[in-house]
Amino acid sequence: MANISGGHLVAKYIKEVEKINTVFALSGGHIKSITDGLVKYGVRAIDVRHEQAGAMMATAWSIYTGQPGVCIVTAGPGFTNALTGVVNARFDNIPLVLIAGRHMVKDDLKGALQEMYQVEMIRPVVKWAATCYETKRIPEFLATAFAQAIEGRPGPVFLELPLDIVGVSVPEEAAPMPTRATPKFTTHPDDVDLKRAAEIINAAQKPLFLGGSGVTFSDCEVALKAFLEKTGIPFQLHNYGRGVVPDTHPLSLMDAGFTGLMLALSQADVIIAAGIRFNWIFQSGQAISPQAKIVRIDIEPTEINRNRVAAAGLVGDVGSVLNQLSPFVQKRDHSAWITTLRRAYLAFIDTELKLREKPSDPIHPIRLVEQIQKAMGDNTLFVTDGGDTCYWAFAGFRATEKAGMVVGTGGLFGCLGTGIPFAIAAKLARPDKKVLLLNGDGSFGLNAMEFDTAVRHNIPFVCVVNNDCSWGMVKHDQELSIGKECLSCVSLPLIHYEKMVEGLGGHGEFVTKDEEIIPAIQRALKSGKPACVNVITDPTAVSPASLAFYVSLKVD
Repeated sequence: MANISGGHLVAKYIKEVEKINTVFALSGGHIKSITDGLVKYGVRAIDVRHEQAGAMMATAWSIYTGQPGVCIVTAGPGFTNALTGVVNARFDNIPLVLIAGRHMVKDDLKGALQEMYQVEMIRPVVKWAATCYETKRIPEFLATAFAQAIEGRPGPVFLELPLDIVGVSVPEEAAPMPTRATPKFTTHPDDVDLKRAAEIINAAQKPLFLGGSGVTFSDCEVALKAFLEKTGIPFQLHNYGRGVVPDTHPLSLMDAGFTGLMLALSQADVIIAAGIRFNWIFQSGQAISPQAKIVRIDIEPTEINRNRVAAAGLVGDVGSVLNQLSPFVQKRDHSAWITTLRRAYLAFIDTELKLREKPSDPIHPIRLVEQIQKAMGDNTLFVTDGGDTCYWAFAGFRATEKAGMVVGTGGLFGCLGTGIPFAIAAKLARPDKKVLLLNGDGSFGLNAMEFDTAVRHNIPFVCVVNNDCSWGMVKHDQELSIGKECLSCVSLPLIHYEKMVEGLGGHGEFVTKDEEIIPAIQRALKSGKPACVNVITDPTAVSPASLAFYVSLKVD
């Protein structure tokens, strides 16, 4: 049998064992054997302009496909550039496999090019990290890496491959591909706990269901929909769980937006929280009525009582737990509660609703979102990136399928710059869908060169820039906390971002008037290119998210 190099073993494993056909990478001398193997084994490599974007694209690939995303980077600065994307994946519990080159083992402590100890640096922010020191064991190490990424609470992992391990060859029979057989298992809550949770749910007069990213990675569309329709409980789904049950479902409260949600949390007497954390967005649980009883469902036991003691805690995969819980809950009709709640929150957000329907000069961001929704329709994957921009997008876009509306900046890490990488990965993962990114002008600049990546690989999507010529959320925080006369480091000039995209080979549009929005988006779609629609919006518009940001940073 022929020999095979370590780098080719990597590619062969990815394609033949994990059945993954797309990875994200940036070339480098330490990984040339791996990238050569990708070509040989027919794995599509999307080569990016910055490793941060590669890690973010791999994160989004996982969100949109359910497969672990793979990012391959070279040693030293290639590795450190990827760290922001890896940490973001860890905060959001995304199964990401980062593979990095390394200086040769024989050159340890000799001052080799890009010599550094990467495992020690990354270990605190990944689930698992290791270095493979034998070429023939590369498939074994890869199998462990992928298993660690997806088992239990998902998360990123790291595998380091020295140049003198991937660059040498071994007989193929010495490095067999492992059989991928991940056993299916779930943690089963005790019947006592299931019955206790059901008693609380059955007695509820004003219940609310909150779901998060754990809903997406549970693959529980059928179980969740059946549970909600049996119990009649109104719901909101957040993070990467948005759209698992469509926003258009009669029990959905997504028309309430974030502001309406805060009102619902203060009035609900029972909250079922599944695969979602009570983080700063929920004021660490303080936004919930003190009298409300909490039923928590989470695959991670330590989340059950975090920031709020649960009246009933059910540890396990969301879909599995809901299937186990459903026989114990009663069929209910909560339409009176939903009507009362909807009437209250629609009055609460009346000003915002009117702004959606009324043209303004300058353009209000929520009006921009409304016009985008009209132009794109429901057969669209929406992505958003920014501060205030994310609030307006969250409130105005509709998700009609899993991950149909992704707030890339909305997690615990609050990581700006995710938008363009996420949109590229969304189009790659679901090429039959239209992809629309609403990006703040500040966060646009962090990964703007990835438009070159999209052009080179023919990945069409539309990026609408909500351009208020500032780092808006931080600016508004300074206005509230320091004063408008003391603003610093928050202003941006009026930049023609669309011209930059045109220069990279994409399509550009510049918009200053309300009536120009829809035609510009339609032309961008028709172009069939990666496109930027640069819309000048009202710099004085302050979202409720900015107020929440201000409160979260306020020092008592």
